[in-house]
Amino acid sequence: MNPLRLACGLLAAAACAPFPTWAANPDHGAELYRSHCASCHGNDGRPVLPGAPDFSRPTALLKPDLALLATIRSGRGGMPAFAGQLRDRDILDVVAHLRTLR
Repeated sequence: MNPLRLACGLLAAAACAPFPTWAANPDHGAELYRSHCASCHGNDGRPVLPGAPDFSRPTALLKPDLALLATIRSGRGGMPAFAGQLRDRDILDVVAHLRTLR
């Protein structure tokens, strides 16, 4: 068999193969939330500071995970940017934790 055809066939098979996915870890997110977020957003997601979103209400989390990731990464209003302080994986863990608050 032609080596180029073999390589193309292997690449095509790899592209169609199911890749494992790793779900975010809400337990790790809870630890990060306590140390980085709770002082402003409250331990239970009810805001301590005026104007902070109330994460105990489902409407505060209607955005997709990647939109929340972008907001946390870049900051918003009085919230500082967490890019460089938390990895994206860590931020997604925090988002997973937020989705458990209700």
